[in-house]
Amino acid sequence: MSYSAEISQNSDVWAVSTDIYTLRHKLLDLLCTEAYQEGDFVLSSGAKSTYYINGKLVTLHPIGALAIGRLLLSMLPADTQAVAGLTLGADPIVSAVSVVSAYENKPVCALIIRKEAKGHGTQAYIEGPILPTGAKIVVLEDVVTTGQSAMKAVTRLRNAGYTVDEVISLVDRKQGGAEFYNSQGLKFEAVFNIEDIQKRYKELHI
Repeated sequence: MSYSAEISQNSDVWAVSTDIYTLRHKLLDLLCTEAYQEGDFVLSSGAKSTYYINGKLVTLHPIGALAIGRLLLSMLPADTQAVAGLTLGADPIVSAVSVVSAYENKPVCALIIRKEAKGHGTQAYIEGPILPTGAKIVVLEDVVTTGQSAMKAVTRLRNAGYTVDEVISLVDRKQGGAEFYNSQGLKFEAVFNIEDIQKRYKELHI
């Protein structure tokens, strides 16, 4: 579903200047109108689902990216040195947070974690600035189901000598991800859970 130019022109002010509380509610509406679908779907895990959330339709949307960058930046611990995530879902999110952080004079680096090591050059798993050993990094994700995807990023970062204690997701499907992170000693936060999205989706489609 495309987001019309007219709507974008009317919406850019809220993404730029609205308070965080209002920003969250408007982002929820954007997710419901652009990313959330109901039907019969097969997830990447192979499980069947009656709904699907294509987060990239919002994370790659100019207004969505700006809103997400502002919102997630406000959730980061003050001593965060970088945000990171597993490619591809987290790529636009970590980039948005990093760009917004520069505008707000609270610079936070962005790191992208490859699923497989690069086949040439340095053969690295981690793309982005090289940070000091022990640097504090928060892992970001668009949609969490079981938690396994973001955990791959956590493991790569820890193996590289960084400190990772927290995962933040845009959406939690509430299918075991939070419990899994807790079992791994990670703090987990989600901007929205699936109930938030489904409730608002129904309100918008009455």
